[in-house]
Amino acid sequence: MTSDTSIKKTHDAFFHTACSELDYKDDIFQLLLVANREIRLELPLRKDDGSLVVYNAYRVQHNNTRGPYKGGLRYHPCVTMEDARGLACLMSLKTSLMDIPLGGAKGGIDCDPSSLSDRELEKLTRKFTMKIHRNIGPNIDIPAPDIGTDARVMAWIQNEYSKIYGHTPAVVTGKPVVLGGSEGREEATGRGVSIIMQEYSRHNALSLAGKTAVIQGYGNVGSNTARILNSMGVHIIAVSDSRGGAFNPSGLDLEKVDANRRKYGTVAGTEETESIDNKTLLALVCDYLIPAALGHVIDETNAGEIRAGVIVEAANSPVTHEAHEILNDRGIHVLPDILVNAGGVVVSYFEWVQNLQQFSWPVETIQLRLQEKLQTAAKKVFTMVDAEKTTYRCAAYKVATERLKEAFFATGF
Repeated sequence: MTSDTSIKKTHDAFFHTACSELDYKDDIFQLLLVANREIRLELPLRKDDGSLVVYNAYRVQHNNTRGPYKGGLRYHPCVTMEDARGLACLMSLKTSLMDIPLGGAKGGIDCDPSSLSDRELEKLTRKFTMKIHRNIGPNIDIPAPDIGTDARVMAWIQNEYSKIYGHTPAVVTGKPVVLGGSEGREEATGRGVSIIMQEYSRHNALSLAGKTAVIQGYGNVGSNTARILNSMGVHIIAVSDSRGGAFNPSGLDLEKVDANRRKYGTVAGTEETESIDNKTLLALVCDYLIPAALGHVIDETNAGEIRAGVIVEAANSPVTHEAHEILNDRGIHVLPDILVNAGGVVVSYFEWVQNLQQFSWPVETIQLRLQEKLQTAAKKVFTMVDAEKTTYRCAAYKVATERLKEAFFATGF
């Protein structure tokens, strides 16, 4: 990533392009861009060795005209208020594009969870909840897992919140199923990626089976995407994590990849594969390149080296604005994050609804409704691409922005 580029700057540029194509005046763009509330906290933590460390925590609540704020909570050393601003607005557009009654938020703590003991991680999470509890809730702001957080972290937040307000499972999503979490939530984002790729193939009269895919990032999203695409006949030829990658041009044996990761903590070194780094992986020849890790892995310095037919943004903002222009000029389509990775927030919405109803749905119902939501959104975006000869990203942003603006002004502004 270039030093002068942030996720917020990237998102702002895409958002501004959509507003311009919709003929919105600049004051409308500014009204839709600005966050309703920004929260910054300092969290002192006494570590197991007796030392004291102060962590910074952030929560940006962007827009709630369509429903309560909704968005992930990430634990990562690079968490900043600036990126939270961009990601929160991105979340507002994502829920709008999916046409679900939620707004957008984002936040996190600037810690490295791998360096914390279980006790330290739990204590930090509970301290965060105690400080922010007045600004979250089932009808206010509903956090969810993100980078560095998981169902266990959500369970701690729910438990701490419930000490104050009584049993409140709908305060967070992505919880363990035994505590009110939804069936199908763990694989929801990866399943959503595969559904969007299916719709793209169908819309363009292509077959997904037999195509090749490269996945950068083999965490929850990347691994589930790989497994589901593989079951559809897609050849996963390379995957990677922060420690390296595994490549086999004939297709990976995902069972061996998973076994290697369980044993060594990385996909690198998997039997019958060639070890490669992430830079090399991004430049591999393939039909679909799926960045599923952090943002801005494709920028103006490497966009010219991409040799994929289509980039599928499973991560948030993996392609910078400058890189998107280069890729577009080269005829490489980019399926945007607010469409591709929306499966997670859709099933989070389903979890929230189930919690409010106090009634659980079977996984078959969840998967069917997820597919219906994503197919409806994809068809609307793809139809606009054909009709207006625009990019997939601009079409997705325009659909979402129109809905957000309509709701914003319907409140009486």
